[in-house]
Amino acid sequence: MSWYRRAVWFAKGLREYTRSGYESASKRFGPADVEVDVAGKSFLVTGANSGIGKATAKGIAKRGGTVHMVCRNKERAEEAKAEIMTETGNQSIFLHILDISNPKEIWKFAEKFKNEHKLNVLINNAGCMVNQRELTEDGLEKNFATNTLGTYILTTALLPLLEKEADPRVITVSSGGMLVQKLNISDLQSANGTFDGTMVYAQNKRQQVVLTEQWAKAHRNIHFSVMHPGWADTPAVRSSMPDFYQKMKNTLRTEAQGADTVVWLAVSSEATKLPSGLFFQDRQPVATHLPLARTYSPPEDEEKLMQVLEEFSQKFKSTSSGT
Repeated sequence: MSWYRRAVWFAKGLREYTRSGYESASKRFGPADVEVDVAGKSFLVTGANSGIGKATAKGIAKRGGTVHMVCRNKERAEEAKAEIMTETGNQSIFLHILDISNPKEIWKFAEKFKNEHKLNVLINNAGCMVNQRELTEDGLEKNFATNTLGTYILTTALLPLLEKEADPRVITVSSGGMLVQKLNISDLQSANGTFDGTMVYAQNKRQQVVLTEQWAKAHRNIHFSVMHPGWADTPAVRSSMPDFYQKMKNTLRTEAQGADTVVWLAVSSEATKLPSGLFFQDRQPVATHLPLARTYSPPEDEEKLMQVLEEFSQKFKSTSSGT
């Protein structure tokens, strides 16, 4: 079944995920959707120093929003912040150094942020694709720690802050690669079998879709969405998927094209007219499963994922607070 999923997914990608796919889809975009002034609103973007994250931060800054860039590498983040401020003229750009693979540090950051700032929109963009199995200092597999657990902890920790504002939103940058994966809760840290970083990443991205659907059910006053940016020419794609990049480099989207739907979900009033919990591609909701791919999971598996992540979260919260 996996070969079938991959073949169908790749054919779909060639049609839809490339630059030409974006250009075709953009013909139906309403330009006025993103011609908005979001001055006074606060946006937090993780992984904002390059790629889709930086393009998103720039897009929001251009529209007057206050942007909190959450980045791991201070030097690269400072450069990105200066670039965004210069290009947009927006001085309300703030930098926070945080490694999203470190759950204790996420809790510390979130508690401090809640005391000092307001938040209208959270954009979970930070991600990693490590192609060899690697453990963090907490003994967590690095892809899972960043893409799934980090996203879960940061989001749940900031929900009380989001709930204080009108029109709060949470957007998670996933990947169309998740379509080849069925949720697998039996091996969340990829300890069994041959380690395939691309498939582990795709599994994490499926988990993000499940998280979004579950959050949407549990927190009705926040608009949750998850999205696929398409195949974009980003530093992450070049470094983590060099073979794919070499084959596809002339057809890849720009970073701004990849970020377009993130910005639309963050600032447009049209986005929140659609139900919470959906998966988006090029400004419209799309299916979360390929035809005949058998990637549906039973509700009890989805609930179990949330339970396991909550247990991890609470464990690291108590450690971070020293209790």
